[in-house]
Amino acid sequence: MESGIEEPETACGAQPAGGEGTSPRRAPGAKEARITSMRRARRSNLVIAALAVLLAASFLISLMLGRYPINPVEAAGMLAHLVVPFDPFWTSQQETLFFQVRLPRIALALLVGCSLAAAGAAYQGTFQNPLVSPDILGASQGAAFGAAVAILLGCTSLLISASAFFFSIAAVSLVLLIGSRARGNHLLIVVLAGVMASSLFSAGVSYAKLVADPSNELAAITYWLMGSLTGAKWSDMALAAAPIAVGLAALFALRWRINVLTMGDEEAYTMGVNARRVRLLVILAATLVTAASVSVSGMIGWVGLVIPHFSRMVIGCDYRRLLPASMLMGAAFLLVVDDLARLMTTSEIPIGILTAFVGAPFFLYLITRRKQQL
Repeated sequence: MESGIEEPETACGAQPAGGEGTSPRRAPGAKEARITSMRRARRSNLVIAALAVLLAASFLISLMLGRYPINPVEAAGMLAHLVVPFDPFWTSQQETLFFQVRLPRIALALLVGCSLAAAGAAYQGTFQNPLVSPDILGASQGAAFGAAVAILLGCTSLLISASAFFFSIAAVSLVLLIGSRARGNHLLIVVLAGVMASSLFSAGVSYAKLVADPSNELAAITYWLMGSLTGAKWSDMALAAAPIAVGLAALFALRWRINVLTMGDEEAYTMGVNARRVRLLVILAATLVTAASVSVSGMIGWVGLVIPHFSRMVIGCDYRRLLPASMLMGAAFLLVVDDLARLMTTSEIPIGILTAFVGAPFFLYLITRRKQQL
């Protein structure tokens, strides 16, 4: 089925070769088109391989970074000890720090970064809008309200994440329900309903902060809203891994159809694709990924907005390759930012603050470039 989308540029809105006013003798032949397509595919594969190497290098370096450094030999030894038993040459404190603190945090950063970038890329293609981010349908604000309610009730961290996930899904479900009942431009109505849901749950968060105990509950809510991977546990991974895996698998399977959606509904129908059904599936999958990510990390902005643009700059607009590139780049980006959050100051900086510091200036540069079109 993927052969239905031959040219990545078409998915970006560029006109295919030929057309009215173009001489048939100047139009590229089938052989030249195949050669061009093969070159693009080869270049894209090299870029994805380079991103995978970059991600692996970031992972290995992050294992050794921290306030209690672990040298490369000790890190490699502890990982190898999981497979091959031998006498350890590291202390039990180092092993506890490595497996119970550092490794789950790194794994969670990779998972959340990958998920938010993939969801952002999917939303941008589905809504045909480069300024769309994973929180456009109210998923983030719904999760924030769920977390705030759970904190007020004195719940454990696991229940806080579960509550955030539930209310995130509930917020998007409300948006989709409104979109299915209203008449008119379906995409516009869904976006407006998302704005309404975000405002509604944002008001709920504000009220929760108003009635929260200033000595502990208010600080906990505020810190959650800023986003952080501090205190990441394997239980957080277990909570988020299953829905994220399901959502990412669905997006990966639908990635060529997202190419068709970027051409418009009429073009999609002529190619045998039910645009409305595919759009709903993509929204559901991206929402599942976003809800699971935000529920365990808090509100981390800009990853789902900026990283897809980075990926388009290096690999093009073909979602068959853009989506995996965004996933790799998003994972590496959030991991590096989390390393900075851990090491820059004596008191850890919430990661949501750093992603805004990095993402906002880049996005400003991106939209002011003369030759760059969003």
